[in-house]
Amino acid sequence: MSRTAYTFDPYADTEAPTPARPAPHIPVVPFGTSLGLFLAVTFVLCVLFDLWFPALAMNSAWAPLLPGFAWISWSSFFLGLGETFAYGWFVAVIFAPLFNLLAARQSRGAR
Repeated sequence: MSRTAYTFDPYADTEAPTPARPAPHIPVVPFGTSLGLFLAVTFVLCVLFDLWFPALAMNSAWAPLLPGFAWISWSSFFLGLGETFAYGWFVAVIFAPLFNLLAARQSRGAR
């Protein structure tokens, strides 16, 4: 029969275990809506800028980015508005799940 000597250490159990921190998470719907609205508001501000300062207009740069957009009619304006909102959702639908997957993987690996 073997005997193990135990020594009393009054400071051994004073630290509480650190609770596991959940991985950061980006919800897709709020992120998509906020990013889409951000890009739509930016589009409106750019159109207003182009109308106020036609010599500095950026509409030639928009043609490759916004299919069907032509300078400027109401139908073209609303088409550009819808396309910029859709681009925000496109980014959110791809970015948020990738971020959530990689953050969860890193969180599991760090434990």
